[in-house]
Amino acid sequence: MNDDVRNIVLGVIAAGVSASLGWLARAFLWRRRLRRKQAFFGLPDNSESLLVVNRDAGGTELTVTRHDVFALLELSALVKECNAGVQVVAHDAAQQGFGERTEFCVGGPASNRRMAAHLSSLLPGVRVNVEAEAVPDRGAFVIGGERYRVEAGRSEYVILARLVAGQRRFGNRPVFLFCGQRAIDNQAATRYLARHHERLARRYGGGSFVLLLKVVNSQAYGPDVVELVADVTRAARTPLPEQEPSAGTTTSTSRPARS
Repeated sequence: MNDDVRNIVLGVIAAGVSASLGWLARAFLWRRRLRRKQAFFGLPDNSESLLVVNRDAGGTELTVTRHDVFALLELSALVKECNAGVQVVAHDAAQQGFGERTEFCVGGPASNRRMAAHLSSLLPGVRVNVEAEAVPDRGAFVIGGERYRVEAGRSEYVILARLVAGQRRFGNRPVFLFCGQRAIDNQAATRYLARHHERLARRYGGGSFVLLLKVVNSQAYGPDVVELVADVTRAARTPLPEQEPSAGTTTSTSRPARS
């Protein structure tokens, strides 16, 4: 074997070794990224999750709005990427505890009884006006005494939360809440989670968080332009003082409006 042939053979071998090492490195990084994603969502391989759907707030039947359907599709894609399964359940049929399976709960308390229960038991510092009549505070959030009103199509708010029960008898799988003032805000929150879950995992790890997001000019930009208003975890988990709300509402009226 002359020198030229030897160099060619050695070059081929070196290229093969380099390609193999590169493939192994990429596979290792991909697996590590997948494991981190699975840990954040509480979705190990072949696990099951619960997707709780609401109904159209303006109807009596289990009808899901177009934007909420899009939100469910966003979440289903996340679950599939984690190699897990999902069971879709109506909000008034999900009569079970939390922590045994990862849960994604979509919709405000006016259209989702499961969300209303979660807000009451897990986020006592949050109140939502659920009055059916067209009053100025309809749909407004009160968090830690601050009120966030709806300006439909211009300025709307949504709560994105990852909550862990913290008690072993409940299990350790998280509950994700997407509580928007309008259906398009629920979709905005699921899209925000899909885009930023890695950053959220780095910041919060496996802990709980409650974020208040603002959906900007949805009539022009849809669910794509979202701003982080604040991390309201402490305020949302601190019970508000008992008050005398008007009929059909769960909001406080003690603070000036904030938009």
